[in-house]
Amino acid sequence: MTIEVWGMMGTGLAVLVAGLALVRGRFAAASGAGKVLVLGPVFYAVALAEFAAEHFTAAHDLMGIVPKWLPGPLFWTYFVGAAWLAAAISFIVWRQVRWGAAGTGLLMWIFVATLDLPNLPKGPHDRFFWILTARELAFGSGAMVLAGSLWGRGAGAVRICRGIVAGTMIFYGIEHFIYPRNVPGVPLENMTPSWMPAPTLLAYVVGIALLAGGVGLFVPRMVGMAAAGTGTVLLLLTAFFYVPIFVTEMHGPLAVEGLNYVGDTLLWAATVLLAGFGAETHGPAAIRESRRSRRRLLPSY
Repeated sequence: MTIEVWGMMGTGLAVLVAGLALVRGRFAAASGAGKVLVLGPVFYAVALAEFAAEHFTAAHDLMGIVPKWLPGPLFWTYFVGAAWLAAAISFIVWRQVRWGAAGTGLLMWIFVATLDLPNLPKGPHDRFFWILTARELAFGSGAMVLAGSLWGRGAGAVRICRGIVAGTMIFYGIEHFIYPRNVPGVPLENMTPSWMPAPTLLAYVVGIALLAGGVGLFVPRMVGMAAAGTGTVLLLLTAFFYVPIFVTEMHGPLAVEGLNYVGDTLLWAATVLLAGFGAETHGPAAIRESRRSRRRLLPSY
């Protein structure tokens, strides 16, 4: 295996072990769907750390993605890698998380504005253009939901960002029924390997989970359960679909691509989990209670 593969795999595993060890207190304090949601930042951090390692070990390959009008492409490649690593550390040690989440969300949205949208005239009828654009938009929106939930304000912005994740889930869910032979989770161009059992059934199951979860995120009372349920399905998909594919490719030329699919689907699962944050503090009932509390505090004359 190349140093790039070792670096991505080793960094991801190290962050996973550290994250699961450090989240135990918050996991024990959570209840119900919250026990699954609290793992969202950990898995988001694992994916970010994996991609950070790729930026450091394959910088000269990745710098070609940097927009031509931006000087110093190698610097920006390392900068993004450092940003992902800093955010990953923030998420697992649970320090300055709102700043790390807000910065991550903003950077994802900048990618949409500078890398995806400029290609709109070339591919408005290319479904993969919209799949990739929605992916980055949702990744950023999930991080923003986490940031907003920790700040304890901006209920409208949190609902909008959660709605973006929900809309992407519904979009992807429909894609699973139209193109069931494409890989599930994030429905990209690769086809499901022929040795994978019941590929069409698997696509339909994941599609149903995405559709149900996406609709559930729009229903205030179901936000936590919808995010936890669909996030769990995507986590299982990462572990039992994409990891085995990577294992079959880890000694070949497709090893990095296999790891990228693992990280991509893990980040998508974590994004769905993050979309469940803040339902208790930004839901309609919480907002009404906050307004009643403020009214009770108003002086009477």
